[in-house]
Amino acid sequence: MKVHLYQERCVSSGQCVSAAPDVFDQRDDDGVAFLLTDSPSLDMASGVRQAARVCPALAITVDESSAD
Repeated sequence: MKVHLYQERCVSSGQCVSAAPDVFDQRDDDGVAFLLTDSPSLDMASGVRQAARVCPALAITVDESSAD
């Protein structure tokens, strides 16, 4: 699984951080999300998928085919 976050689309809602706090965090100055890892472990996969579903800006994509 590979995760990509389009920071330029981020609206700082924090939904991704709530869904997958081991994968996403937010900058203190403006709340824009950033990735802690772009290759989450299998035990994080459910939270990452949820983060992508609930992101109001559609700023997260998940590549399930990646073997990393």
